[in-house]
Amino acid sequence: SQLASGANDNRVNIYDARNLAAGYEVQPTFSFTEHQAAVKAVAWAPFQTDLLATGGGTADRCIKFWNTTTGTLLDSVDTESQVCSLVWSKTSRELVSSHGFARNQLCVWKYPSLVRIAELTGHSSRVLHMALSPDGCTVASAAGDETLRLWKVFEPIASKSLSQKVGSASSLSQSQSSKSQMRTIIR
Repeated sequence: SQLASGANDNRVNIYDARNLAAGYEVQPTFSFTEHQAAVKAVAWAPFQTDLLATGGGTADRCIKFWNTTTGTLLDSVDTESQVCSLVWSKTSRELVSSHGFARNQLCVWKYPSLVRIAELTGHSSRVLHMALSPDGCTVASAAGDETLRLWKVFEPIASKSLSQKVGSASSLSQSQSSKSQMRTIIR
């Protein structure tokens, strides 16, 4: 089992959690220096224990994907905006990223193709944090504009029909109110 950290020195450190639990003074197993700005976002993939996504700040704007068993950089995508937070879907190989300068939006990415399948807008300031609901369907985002928004991004796996599981295209629908905006991706 591993622990990952990102920091203002542009580094991502990977630690062996067993050594940390034992109370030993621990050096990182790997220290990645490929980001060009502070690393504020880290997220472990739920479908592969050694797959880590990390996001860099304004001077970097990239999400990088690492194999933490081998220390290998697997892929990188330029998001064109500061990466603030990352959340993996529980039910599909998709990742949600939240952003600051210059776009203040959320993006949904297909993994491993890294195709951006949705862009969710509504915040007027940097989207600082995201959390996934217990059912894995809704992403809550909190931004510097002092708003909390709820986005129904994923469908529960049990509700997918057979034709949808086989690979129908995603579509995006929008509903707005004066207090919140929610976009739904239909699977």
